[in-house]
Amino acid sequence: MAEEASIRRPLFEGWLDRGVGLAFPFLVALVVAAFVLLLIGENPIDVFALMFAESFGTQRRIAATLSAATPLLFTGVATAICFRSGVFNVGVEGAFVVGGLCAAFIGFTLPAALGPTLIPLAFGFAAIVSAIWLYVPGFLLARYEVDEVVSTLMLNFVAFGITGYLVNGPLLSEISGNNVTPLVHEAAQLPRLLPPSTLHAGFLVGILVVVLYGIWARRTPSGFEAALVGQSKRFSSAVGISIPATIILVMVLSGVISGLGGGSHALGQLHRFADGFSPGYGFTGMAVALLGRNNAVGIFLGAVLFGALASAGTTVQLFSDIPLDIVNIIEGTVMIFAVVELGRISLSRWRARR
Repeated sequence: MAEEASIRRPLFEGWLDRGVGLAFPFLVALVVAAFVLLLIGENPIDVFALMFAESFGTQRRIAATLSAATPLLFTGVATAICFRSGVFNVGVEGAFVVGGLCAAFIGFTLPAALGPTLIPLAFGFAAIVSAIWLYVPGFLLARYEVDEVVSTLMLNFVAFGITGYLVNGPLLSEISGNNVTPLVHEAAQLPRLLPPSTLHAGFLVGILVVVLYGIWARRTPSGFEAALVGQSKRFSSAVGISIPATIILVMVLSGVISGLGGGSHALGQLHRFADGFSPGYGFTGMAVALLGRNNAVGIFLGAVLFGALASAGTTVQLFSDIPLDIVNIIEGTVMIFAVVELGRISLSRWRARR
């Protein structure tokens, strides 16, 4: 029995570490938001109860939360793949936007007679183009040691510029308002899961991506090698792992998933591409990956958390005097403390004292 307990304890402690790592930033954010609410004369408990009810109170609200979380499943995984490998990729936002335009282009350009095959064609084209998009900074980092933060950040602006020109120029819809492409064919639109809510089949694709990421990270040789490169490039090189090949691999995989996310948003949510296609899903995905500690389960929970904040924020503002800035404060504080290991440090010290 003693041996069995000694085997089980590290596993339990590992899950406890992950739980603290996920909960600590959110709890700090709630404390900060509560302090701000008290300063403006509001009751924090009432506000938080209203936000929870607007996020999870009914089936319709749960659907709205999951719908808001769908893009973050993709961008969170796309970011985590690079982060766990020691590559600080901030170009997911640009690849997401490029993928969305590519999927929409296939959706309204190819003949509707292709039927349901339009969806895999659109997803495939989006994934390929976004993979090439992030292959460029990956190659520059692997071959010439060009800083990936600078190259991927600059590529975001290039993506915004190119897609903005196309959606306002050659691909501009002739019958709709400004800054949008034509609607994709009905056959290319992802089905709704809980109509009339906006939750669509892209959520299921996002879940599949998270599951596959978890399997890749913990059950495949390339996933193990990528994590080893993130922990120690010197040791990885010594044991025969190709650092340049690993860097390019994770950047390409990140591009593929970003493209799938953009395609899901275009085909399932908007049914077209619009200027301002992403309100920052790529950057929020960074917070999701950090909050989830690059773990598949943590990424899912982090995406749902940020989806709940996004879906509840506007509704709370409509039915109360609470400013939307409170939600922004919570999100910003979570982003800040997601990278802080204070929760784990405190837990480790508590164990040491015991």
